[in-house]
Amino acid sequence: MLTELEHAARVAGVKQVRRALTEGRAKKLFLAGDADPHLTAPLEEAAKAAGVPVERAESMKALGRACGIAVGAAVAATV
Repeated sequence: MLTELEHAARVAGVKQVRRALTEGRAKKLFLAGDADPHLTAPLEEAAKAAGVPVERAESMKALGRACGIAVGAAVAATV
């Protein structure tokens, strides 16, 4: 599941993912299971409204690692 992020064009972080969803560039949304729902819920709703599939990662650390960054990520998206 997260291997898609390792090999695809991607964005990570709430602001960048929100922008990708707004611009219609997001193809798949990834949400960390341990991220604050206050941050992730609006993005999940926007993705579902736009018909973008949503997957959950087990943790922010795992999602950040899949994105190739040294810190955790609450959300990421393939573009």
